[in-house]
Amino acid sequence: MSETAPQPVFRVTLLPGGETFDCAADQPLMLAGLAAGVALPWSCRNGTCRTCISQLLQGRIEHNIPWPGLSAEEKAQGWVLPCVACPRSDVTLQCV
Repeated sequence: MSETAPQPVFRVTLLPGGETFDCAADQPLMLAGLAAGVALPWSCRNGTCRTCISQLLQGRIEHNIPWPGLSAEEKAQGWVLPCVACPRSDVTLQCV
C-alpha cells in the first residue's frame, strides 16, 4: 500500500485588508479562505461568473480548469479567479 505525500501548504495574503490564511496546493484559494473564516466574494465557484476576480500581485497560481472566464489579456495582466485557482507558492491577491 502506497502513501501519497502531503500537499505543500502556502500562505495567502489578501489586500487591501491584509487578511491571511493557509491553502494547500490542491485546494482552490476561495475554499481555503472561506474555511479560514475570510469573507471572499463568490457566486458560481466554477470560474464563469467572475464575482471573485482578483489581481495576483505576488506568487504563482494554477487554474484547475483549462480556460477560466478570463481573456488571454486579463491573464497576462495577472487577473485570476480564486474560486478555481490553486497556489503554487505563497501568494498576495488584490481583491476587487
